[in-house]
Amino acid sequence: MADHHDDLLPVNERVTAPQPHTPTHPLIAEWRPATQADVDAVTEAQRAMDAVDHPEWLHTRDEVQELFDYSFVELTEDTLLGFGLDGALVAVGVTTMPPLQESLVRVFLEGGVHPELRGRGIGRELLAWSRARAEQKLAASEKRLPAWIMAYADERAEDAARLFHRDGFETARYFFELERDLADAIPEVEPADGIRIVPFREELTAATLVAHNDSFRDHWSSQPMSEEQWTAWIGGTFRPDISFLALDGDEVVGFVLNQVNEGDWETQGFTGAYIGMVGTIRSARGKRIAPALLGRAMESCKALGWEKVTLSVDAENPSGALGLYTGMGFVRTNAELSLVRVY
Repeated sequence: MADHHDDLLPVNERVTAPQPHTPTHPLIAEWRPATQADVDAVTEAQRAMDAVDHPEWLHTRDEVQELFDYSFVELTEDTLLGFGLDGALVAVGVTTMPPLQESLVRVFLEGGVHPELRGRGIGRELLAWSRARAEQKLAASEKRLPAWIMAYADERAEDAARLFHRDGFETARYFFELERDLADAIPEVEPADGIRIVPFREELTAATLVAHNDSFRDHWSSQPMSEEQWTAWIGGTFRPDISFLALDGDEVVGFVLNQVNEGDWETQGFTGAYIGMVGTIRSARGKRIAPALLGRAMESCKALGWEKVTLSVDAENPSGALGLYTGMGFVRTNAELSLVRVY
């Protein structure tokens, strides 16, 4: 995929860096950047938001710590916390611009407002700060690429979507949440001749990153993962014992990488794994690799006595992923909106 668009001016000529937005709100006693000492408070606040917006998965402390530790997140500039009149943390804003940009310069907005204080205008102040910071980050880029600010909102969190829409964001995509009951028969699919399905091995971590970046290169908005992001993803809730690779000779040509957070089981109502990534490199597609990998992963989860597996898929994915999953017995439960402001 080309790394420049000759018909586009550089991002910094299309986006003017605004002044920082200084938020004010009568219910917020203090606004300030986050520090490493705030990880626990941010985790607690985020999980309170999650429990309302998407109770089937909650942020972990490790995920918040990873976000705070990224080299491309400067806490003093890229984060904002709002504390209520009682001193409790009730608003969180984080802006991130991942480093590898081949076809798109993206800034992500994360965070939100505690459910008990929503509908009071705090979210508008948080979004005004977040968008200003995101535009500052875009305005520092000299690349001739499309530039987006991106955010996600669960379809059940209608107020969040309305807030973004009022600020010039459009719903660009729907990501369907799917689940699969492991009590149902799991189809046995064999890949094409010459392809071996093997358990994930640590020594193939780097090769799997190469395969990931190739397989996702033509997916909507996707950009390569850096080694730093990959290392963070492979840590945390990743479960190598239920993850599998497809090999053609010694080359990793496909993967299914799964995560387990037992802390989600109570709120989601069942035991199981989240299928975090499924991919096949472009030159190996059409060889039944993805369904073979999925089958092995589901069998592994079933053998552990778990009840279901879940995943998220771009509803418009041109590779036919949604059809693959529904054909293997997955059913839609919810959806997440991908919200984009284009520059």
